[in-house]
Amino acid sequence: MLSRLARWCVRHKFVVVFGIWVPLFIALGIASSVVGSDFHTQMQLPNGEARDVFTLLESVSKEEAGFDSQIVVKAPQGVADADVQASLAELFAKVDEIDGIKVVSPYEQPKQQINADGTIAYAQLKITGRTQTQFASLATQIESLGDKAMARMGVDHQIQLEYGGQAFRKMKFPASEALGIIAAVVILVLAFGSVLAMGLPIGTALIGLGLGSSIVGLLSNVGEMPDFTTQMVAMIGLGVGIDYALFIVTRYREALHDGLTVEESIVEAVDTSGRAVLFAGITVIISLLGLYIMGLSFVRGLATGAAVGVLMMMIASVTLLPALLAMAGHRINVTSRAAMLSLGLLVAGGLGAIVTSNARILLGGAALAVAVLLASLIVKSLRQPIPHRAEKPIEQGFWYRWSRFIQRRPWPIFLFGAGVLVVLTLPLLSIRLGFGDNGNAKPDQTIRRSYDLLAEGFGPGFNGPLIVTVEGSNAAKPDVVQQFATTLRDTPGVQAAFARPIRDDLALVTVIPKSAPQDVATTDLVHRLRQHIIPDSGLTSRVGGFTAASQDFSEYLGARLPVLIGAVLILSFLLLMAVFRSLLVPLKAVIMNLLSIGAAYGVVVAVFQWGWGKDIIGVGKPGPVEAWAPMMLFAIVFGLSMDYEVFLLSRMKEEFDRTGDNATAVADGLAVTARVITAAALIMVCVFSAFILGDDRQLKLFGLGLASAVFIDATVVRMLLVPATMELLGARNWWLPAWLDRLLPKINVEGHRHQEVMPELVLSGVDE
Repeated sequence: MLSRLARWCVRHKFVVVFGIWVPLFIALGIASSVVGSDFHTQMQLPNGEARDVFTLLESVSKEEAGFDSQIVVKAPQGVADADVQASLAELFAKVDEIDGIKVVSPYEQPKQQINADGTIAYAQLKITGRTQTQFASLATQIESLGDKAMARMGVDHQIQLEYGGQAFRKMKFPASEALGIIAAVVILVLAFGSVLAMGLPIGTALIGLGLGSSIVGLLSNVGEMPDFTTQMVAMIGLGVGIDYALFIVTRYREALHDGLTVEESIVEAVDTSGRAVLFAGITVIISLLGLYIMGLSFVRGLATGAAVGVLMMMIASVTLLPALLAMAGHRINVTSRAAMLSLGLLVAGGLGAIVTSNARILLGGAALAVAVLLASLIVKSLRQPIPHRAEKPIEQGFWYRWSRFIQRRPWPIFLFGAGVLVVLTLPLLSIRLGFGDNGNAKPDQTIRRSYDLLAEGFGPGFNGPLIVTVEGSNAAKPDVVQQFATTLRDTPGVQAAFARPIRDDLALVTVIPKSAPQDVATTDLVHRLRQHIIPDSGLTSRVGGFTAASQDFSEYLGARLPVLIGAVLILSFLLLMAVFRSLLVPLKAVIMNLLSIGAAYGVVVAVFQWGWGKDIIGVGKPGPVEAWAPMMLFAIVFGLSMDYEVFLLSRMKEEFDRTGDNATAVADGLAVTARVITAAALIMVCVFSAFILGDDRQLKLFGLGLASAVFIDATVVRMLLVPATMELLGARNWWLPAWLDRLLPKINVEGHRHQEVMPELVLSGVDE
């Protein structure tokens, strides 16, 4: 079927490109712009006390369950100073007039929003009827009012005014996609030695990403998707899209090198590498959709967005790319000096524009590039093609010699590789799941400064208060509620407790811990209240609030993560067993993939939880690992690693079937695939690492986790452990009981190759 599809795309290349893909790209882009998007991060809480408390508050009033934000002020002369109070009271009144905002002023009785020495105060903002995407304009409006209030007080007021809460989270997303693309351009040019061969994977990935992003934007209107979904789709989509296209273009150039026609080369590339791409992509999508078993809407939104991105990249790779290859023909192997020089000017201009945030530098680079191309019409030397490096016999290449080196020392190599993975995995043993808050933001952000001011004025636990309910008839008894508040106040780890009636059957006690929201002591306090203090009181009470919700969320996901891991491991084992007709090969693959993911987890814990190297990547302060990150990382990384697994092992299996010699199969398989796996992995690592440069802690964590996992998988696992274990097990690698072989379905991910193929990849410019 794939060969027929590829042949049709080749013979109708203009229809595919200009009649299908370009119109779809434009139409979906317009539809997404007209309809708009509704990304938001109001995460659905799992069943538990925190969710019950939130639901109870929501039933009382939307204001009680709305978004909490603050305007925080520090005045050395005291917030009760006449001039200060007049200006701030006017500011709070104007903010209160904004639709959907209820302001509780610190000057209202009993003035609990002013600290003990009177220098720090805050106004509480309850925001309702707003989506996450509307917060930016709202924050700008409020900050503008604040600037005017400060201006009226003059330049010598010495007042610090900051803004805290979700409404004021202004995350800057640098040109991460652009940085990833520039890195991919450089790597592909070095790998292929051709501008056109570089441009086709990039162009295919960008078109697929554009379609995927438009679809995800539309889907955000019908389902819950966090506000960083588009960045995650870009991160994953660019990584897999460029890699998928890289594999197909590599096989196409190999077939051309062996004398096939353009059409037959494309058909073979799609029927071989295209099969592996579809297999790997489907594996990624299955892993992502496995996240649906977690039962949380925002997780489903993330999984759906990422799956759509991967799906569009798969479709583009086996339909759009063949049509583009047909247009390129043999020119894919030819690059003039002018083309290479123009590309260099564009890359330099792009980097300069990103570093300086000045688009004129990019325009300057583009102008110079056009000038070089125009000059090539006159200057003959600029039109001359750049000669390619002569291909060496496979036995003279670095990777062949490396594989033979490993085969002579399989045990030391295996022990070294396994030791590296174990050491990197050790931090995982101390992982703490939770959620970052404004305290993890960079110190130069107003949400971080407001967080620090509140902690300074009211104690570290003030940023994560616990909400304890008193329900039933006892809620109408003030003496009972006050006694309960006193009991809570006297509990070890509690700094303060304030009770307030809500209605006849409900009262709330706000508990301020002595420890910060992300501290282990605060988690212990939640357990103590739920397991001892509340049961001993005899009251019907539940504990909620951000810290309690974070704990419930983490425990919920932590309990279901083994189910997800087990399901994906079993499915992967069965698929690989069917593909490679072996028991030991899929078993090793599952174990080593698990170890590489564990090592990536360890890197994440060391940086984000322990704080190692946090200043290098711009992490505000150490904190728990985002509770949803391990499952998302597992689902995506396990699917991505299957890509390299299939590409490497299928070549080894092919050689083993041809020669019957396991040692030769391992050496030739590694030598043939190592360069393209290295190039593909470098692209993914660069794309994922580019997202570490942003402000969003979750994207930083995710980018570091993915980059670490891919790097570890492509180096330690594929280049050390796989060949070492293949050598140690010998022919037993390919053993499968006859009865099981008859039961398993036949899955061919390599397709059919012509018999005269030379066992070398046509990759020019990568050192051997």
